[in-house]
Amino acid sequence: MDEVLLRSLTPSVLAVLVRRGADFAAAEDAVQDALVEAVRVWPADPPRDAKGWLITTAWRKFIDQARSEAARRRREDLVDEQPEPGPTPSADDTLQLYFLCAHPSLTPSSAVALTLRAVGGLTTRQIAQAYLVPEATMAQRISRAKRTVSGVRLDQPGDVATVLRVLYLVFNEGYGGDVDLAAEAIRLTRQLAAAIDHPEVAGLLALMLLHHARRAGRTAPDGSLVPLAEQDRTRWDTRLIAEGVAILQTALSRDRLGEFQAQAAIAALHADAPAAEETDWVQIVEWYDELARLTDNPVVRLNRAVAVGEADGPRAGLAALAELDASLPRHTAVAAHLHERDGDLATAARLYAEAAHKAPTLAERQHLTRQAARLNAGVTDGSPSGRHRAP
Repeated sequence: MDEVLLRSLTPSVLAVLVRRGADFAAAEDAVQDALVEAVRVWPADPPRDAKGWLITTAWRKFIDQARSEAARRRREDLVDEQPEPGPTPSADDTLQLYFLCAHPSLTPSSAVALTLRAVGGLTTRQIAQAYLVPEATMAQRISRAKRTVSGVRLDQPGDVATVLRVLYLVFNEGYGGDVDLAAEAIRLTRQLAAAIDHPEVAGLLALMLLHHARRAGRTAPDGSLVPLAEQDRTRWDTRLIAEGVAILQTALSRDRLGEFQAQAAIAALHADAPAAEETDWVQIVEWYDELARLTDNPVVRLNRAVAVGEADGPRAGLAALAELDASLPRHTAVAAHLHERDGDLATAARLYAEAAHKAPTLAERQHLTRQAARLNAGVTDGSPSGRHRAP
C-alpha cells in the first residue's frame, strides 16, 4: 500500500467532489471513508487508475451520506422542538431501524457505531469523540460493521441494551447543541418506553427529560455556556422535571438498578436543589459510586472527582482526580476547577488556559478562556474576586 500516493491524491479527489456539488465538510468525510476502503482493498486488488478509483468510491460515499442526512432531517421535521409528555400520538419506522441496525451478527460497539452513522445521522468525527477514540479508528469500525451486515438479511432485531446506548449517544450529541436531535432521541425513547416494560428504558427517558429541562438555562443571550452552578433555575422546565422524577421513582421502585437510572438519579438531585449551594453532594457521590460499580467508566470517575470536591472539599477532589489518567477529556478543566476552589488561582488560571486548547467545541473553548482571563485578572491585581475556598 503506497501511503504517499494516497496522501498526494487526497487534495485532488476532494477538489473533484467539491466541484460536483458536495460541501467541503461532507466531501472530507466521504474522501476519508474512501481512503479507509482503499487501505482495505488495494493490497489484494490494486486499481489500474488509483485516482479514478478514489473519486468513484468517494462520490458513492458522499451520496450515501447525503441520503442518510436527508432521511434524518425528514424524521426531525416530524417532531416539535419541545417534546411533549405522554404517549406518542403516532409512530414511524425509525425505532425499528435502530433495532435492525443492532444486528446480532455485530458486536454491541460496532452496532452502536453503525446505527449512529446510518440512522442517527452523526458524522464519523462525532461518533469517535463520543467513544474517546481516534476518528480513523472509528471509520474502520464502521466500515467493518457495514461489511459484516452487507451479506445478511436485516430481519433479526438486536437487543434493547444496544438500542438504548444509541439513543443515549444521539441525545448527548443533540444536548450539546442540536436541539432537534435531542428531541428526536426523546421521541424515540418515549416510543420504546410505551412498547417495552423495562426499568432501564424508563431510566433513560427520565435522564433525557431531566437534562432537557435545563436546556434554556445552559446558555446566555450571547450564546456562551453557563455552568450549572450559575444557571438561572427559574428558566428550567419544571413540568419536564416533574415528569422525569416520577418516571425515575417508578423505575427505581422495581429494584433493578442500571446505569441510566443511576445517572437519572444524579440529574434529579441537581434538579431538586432550589439553589446550587443546596445541592446534596454527599448523596450525589454515593450515586456516582453506584454508577462506577455498574460501568467502570473513567468519565464517570472524573465526574465523581468533581462531586467529591464539592462534598468533602477540593483537596479530596484533587486526590480522587490524581487516581485517573490525565489524558481523559476535560481532566484538565476539572483540575482547574478544583484548584480554584482550593484558592490556588495561579495554577487554576494556567490549567483553564491549557484546557481551552483541548476543548472539543468552540463554546467550551471560549468559556474556559474566559475563566482563565478572569482568574489572571484577579491574580494580577490581587483581588479576591471569584476566589473559592475549601469548605
